[in-house]
Amino acid sequence: MTVICIQQEGTDPYFNLAAEEYLLKNVTEDVFMLWQGERSIVVGKHQNALAEVNHRYVSENKIKIARRISGGGTVFHDPGNLNFTFIKTVDRIDQVNFKIFTQPIVAVLKNLGLDAYSTGRNDLLLDGKKISGNAEHVYKKRVLHHGTLLFNSELSQLRNALKVDLSRFEDKAVQSNRSEVTNIANYLSQPMEVHLFANFIFEGIRESLPAQRVYQFSEEDLQAIQKLRDEKYTTWDWIYGYSPKYTYKNQVEMNGHLISFSLQVVKGVINSIDFLGKISNEQAILLTNSLLGARHDFEALEGSLKKIEAGLAPISVDKLLDVLV
Repeated sequence: MTVICIQQEGTDPYFNLAAEEYLLKNVTEDVFMLWQGERSIVVGKHQNALAEVNHRYVSENKIKIARRISGGGTVFHDPGNLNFTFIKTVDRIDQVNFKIFTQPIVAVLKNLGLDAYSTGRNDLLLDGKKISGNAEHVYKKRVLHHGTLLFNSELSQLRNALKVDLSRFEDKAVQSNRSEVTNIANYLSQPMEVHLFANFIFEGIRESLPAQRVYQFSEEDLQAIQKLRDEKYTTWDWIYGYSPKYTYKNQVEMNGHLISFSLQVVKGVINSIDFLGKISNEQAILLTNSLLGARHDFEALEGSLKKIEAGLAPISVDKLLDVLV
């Protein structure tokens, strides 16, 4: 079967994730697509978006948060990271494993003198450090496999954006396996810009395919992908509301007393609150009325708490936000 090869130039993560789903469900040919994204955190389909992300850092640094249709853990995208997508039709789903899709990438990297390898899990490593996280999604008899390639990504931002205390959360969500990461550029014998690396990967994969053709999205494709982007991938219901229900527990010092609290969150919305400790009835009622029914994310809670700021004294909204998300 001929494989259509797409070197996608746009860097909107929501559009590119929508493009993957569109190609999976609306194209009959096998697909190879290479793309980059703006700074963004992309969580797996079955993850708790709040539990995976340092929301204050992400908000202050204007890093986007997105959810993909495949499982697996959270990944970080930025212009120094490359993303590859394979879509393949198979006779039987059990014929497919990660190696079928990662081996061609490993082979191209070897042509650059890079001894990349897989541990048998869903990643690729160099010198014992992770350079690629991979995930899959099955639709009927078509398999979507995609992965990252850290080339010269801002690893300090990656670490800060994903620095979360998971002990605060009780849920059944898939949690990311935090691994030591590194950039591919550090291991090249000669310096290379990321766009030249992308071209090398794209042409290397094309050459490895028995039959292929370069494809550009038609106007009809673009309109359909944009619609999917706007109606699904950018929505709060998909990014946060799709998270499994969970309990969030933490504590805060108020008026010289340590107050423990527990939030029950369903579809991203706080539906019950319990306090334990010396908190006045007035403040407990004020907080409960403000937070109950609110979305459990940084910006929503900031807006809710700002409205009752005067009644929270002497505790600040910033201090509360630090313990609520």
